[in-house]
Amino acid sequence: MIDLTTRYLGLTLKNPLVVSASPLSEDLGNIRRMEDSGAAAVVLPSLFEEQIRVEGSVLDRFLSQGTESFAESLTYIPEAGYNLGPEGYLERLCRAKHAVGIPIIGSLNGSSTGGWVHYARKIEEAGADALELNIYLIPGNFDVTAAQVEQTYVDLVAEVRASTRIPVAVKIGPYFSSLPNTARRLSHVGAGALVLFNRFYQPDFDLENLEVIPNLILSTPHELLLRLNWVAVLFGKIQADLAVTGGVHTALDVLKSMMAGARVAMMTSALLRNGIGHLANVRRELLQWMEEHEYESIQQMQGSMSQRSVPDPSAFQRANYVKVLSSYSLRKDAA
Repeated sequence: MIDLTTRYLGLTLKNPLVVSASPLSEDLGNIRRMEDSGAAAVVLPSLFEEQIRVEGSVLDRFLSQGTESFAESLTYIPEAGYNLGPEGYLERLCRAKHAVGIPIIGSLNGSSTGGWVHYARKIEEAGADALELNIYLIPGNFDVTAAQVEQTYVDLVAEVRASTRIPVAVKIGPYFSSLPNTARRLSHVGAGALVLFNRFYQPDFDLENLEVIPNLILSTPHELLLRLNWVAVLFGKIQADLAVTGGVHTALDVLKSMMAGARVAMMTSALLRNGIGHLANVRRELLQWMEEHEYESIQQMQGSMSQRSVPDPSAFQRANYVKVLSSYSLRKDAA
């Protein structure tokens, strides 16, 4: 019998399919359907730093203070659209934990150090099996250096680890001058896993109304390539587990993630497009592919296509870069 189990954050999961944080997981019925369809764990939607620090109308007043001076500036300030406050979030987490038998992973989303990170302990007390710290930090201050940004990440993880005993995963973006060095530092201060990558959501301009509007686009399989590249580079070089999120839509995407070196593959966009039942299809196709290619377990393939044995990943990346551009030129000339 094919063994789909994997280890992630010290947890033994029945397979590598994890549902990432999204509005889908706000509903307990959806979480139950995720479990029934084959999800091995579910990450709950995030509790935001802003929800904890300044709630409700206080946050709205804080954000809009002074914007009356320029009419157009009002459109640059997003409305606070949180569904739950901190206590409501903890109650939902507790209910989710009692509703299903699979691990429930809480999520904190923030960008600065401070008292809000101590909610990690409250999330633990509410029953979470693990915590995902989603760091979404877009530096806009010209005086802040790259080293200071990286130190903020390290300090955040260290502070959260000091507040909780459950394992902590850190969800980050790819925009670092030296991602391997940052990954190693995060692992050293206690990150049990790195989730690659946070997506950079960018607003659009409405030229008719001269407004800045939200622009959330679901992921596509093409986005997986960036994740595969960095997981393959990091596998075996740091202690933290690796998780892929963004661009995972099919069983083949899951297989690629495992071979690069990930312990789990997270998906949301595919479920929003195809329904929660899509998980069952992915699991079935995963088993079928493994049987056809004579794989006995997920662990057998994990890291099999990583760059663990490459002495100089930078030279390897450079060689691939040249090869890609050269191959395109050859195809063009041949046509």
